[in-house]
Amino acid sequence: MSNPMQTHGAPSWIQHHGKDPAAARKFYETTLGWTVNDMPMQDGSSYAVIAVGDNPVGGFLPQPVPDGAWMIYLTVDDVDARTDKARAGGAEILSEPADFPGVGRMSTLKDPFGGVISLITYESQQG
Repeated sequence: MSNPMQTHGAPSWIQHHGKDPAAARKFYETTLGWTVNDMPMQDGSSYAVIAVGDNPVGGFLPQPVPDGAWMIYLTVDDVDARTDKARAGGAEILSEPADFPGVGRMSTLKDPFGGVISLITYESQQG
């Protein structure tokens, strides 16, 4: 089985955005039996990482946001080029490509049909 964090086009991460990250974490730990571990971040904060078995699959955005949703991250070979292709295809770019130290380069877009996704190239893929 290929690694979704290294496979172009593969869904590689999910992230919960919501009003109460701590309560959402408890809900999913109880409902799905997820293991959620706090991972220290470079800025001194922590990020709640969802693990299924030994595999990290997602996390909980630590900052509350008014409207709850799940963000899906798709691994791509080149965030900038793929963002440009999405823009040319009619997508609204919600966040331009940017580097996130310790993670990778990513952008967020709304497709012409209303779906929101993030594109990511993980640091481990970058040259």
